[in-house]
Amino acid sequence: MSNPIILIPARLKATRLPNKPLADIHGLPMIVHVWKRAMEAGIGPVLVAAAEPEIAEAVNKAGGQAVLTDPDLPSGSDRIWAALNAVDPQGRHDVVVNLQGDLPAIDPQVIATSLLPLADGAVDIATLVAEIRTEEERHNPNVVKAALAFAPGARTARALYFSRVAVPHGQGPHWHHIGIYAYRRQALTRFVDLPVGLLEAREKLEQLRALENGMRIDAALVDTVPDGVDTPADLERARALLANPS
Repeated sequence: MSNPIILIPARLKATRLPNKPLADIHGLPMIVHVWKRAMEAGIGPVLVAAAEPEIAEAVNKAGGQAVLTDPDLPSGSDRIWAALNAVDPQGRHDVVVNLQGDLPAIDPQVIATSLLPLADGAVDIATLVAEIRTEEERHNPNVVKAALAFAPGARTARALYFSRVAVPHGQGPHWHHIGIYAYRRQALTRFVDLPVGLLEAREKLEQLRALENGMRIDAALVDTVPDGVDTPADLERARALLANPS
């Protein structure tokens, strides 16, 4: 990989927290905080793939760069693919990081770590996991688990499956999947052209589409799960975490 780009898909439609990307956190919209964290990762240019002009305007006002995408696109991966082709039709960027737009307090180093599995040329898509520490987390269906086995001392491993239940069975660690992806460009192009998979539809997990079609996903291990914002309570927690914004 030689020239990564970070793309942040964002849209205003959200059932639990309407207009989430524009939620105010210490005078800045949440999407701007995410953009700032991505810039601090220092791995390449950062663009917001915005479904609505209001999001693009907020990013541009803060000094960032946004590209408008069709608001009816079905997923974040479709949105970043559309944005990538709009801003880089020449194919200069060979790696695309899909960063969720609801992680305003994410450690920039975590974003950079998402690239590590791509050091293996056989890996199509890289992602992140952290060890599950509590029984509540282990059995919460909203916490996606990755089935993978780290060799002794290793910080990356191949993902064999993703599920909302605790897999694998038996004693041993379970891994909390963190939904940040680094795609090789050709892998992203292939992925968005694939039909919805049977397991994907059953588990409601988009990454299973890649596994069902023989694509390889490896994960890097990080120490903690970034705090996402899905509810008003999450937003208050993010405000507390960013009480002293940079």
